[in-house]
Amino acid sequence: MGERDDPQLGREDPQLGRDDPQLGRDDPQLGRGIQSARAARLMELLGLSEDELCRVLDVDALMLLSGQLDHRSELPILLDLLAEASERAGSVMLRRWVRAPGPGGRPIEALLRRDFAAFEDALAALAERGFVLKGGR
Repeated sequence: MGERDDPQLGREDPQLGRDDPQLGRDDPQLGRGIQSARAARLMELLGLSEDELCRVLDVDALMLLSGQLDHRSELPILLDLLAEASERAGSVMLRRWVRAPGPGGRPIEALLRRDFAAFEDALAALAERGFVLKGGR
């Protein structure tokens, strides 16, 4: 059984970001489990370290480990933004892309600055241009 049909989630959730926002509100443990799974998915998709994930979500490591991320609305939004890119290109390519220089700089730098608009622009450029590596001599 994979993360897509985790019985704790109660139903299939392909991106761990598109589920019912009411799910888990009556059960804090379930809500924390969902948020922890979302955070792990974001880490996996972009190859983020724990420190980088904490900076992106503006939380400390204890909050991250305990799953106390309910107030972090950017987590499901980021996963939704990354869903199409992940389906089209896969997480291996996304991990390279997020650290590669692009027209607006490295996407990881926008995330670490918590400049989500710039990150969204970088994703739009990725969708439009594809992943382009420039070779230098």
